[in-house]
Amino acid sequence: MSTNPFEDRQSMYRVLVNDAGHRSLWPAFARVPAGWRVMHEEDSRDACLRYIAADWTDLKAKTL
Repeated sequence: MSTNPFEDRQSMYRVLVNDAGHRSLWPAFARVPAGWRVMHEEDSRDACLRYIAADWTDLKAKTL
């Protein structure tokens, strides 16, 4: 059975952001998709989630 790379607590992640200001937890091994850029470099899953919680206080898209 394969594990979900977005839920693996042992893996390293990055935090991505798009032009609308949305954040995404992204596995460090995976290529950054078009339209997204890295806003927090490779770190533990928990550290990235803490970064998102502290940084992303307004969940509305910038286009609204």
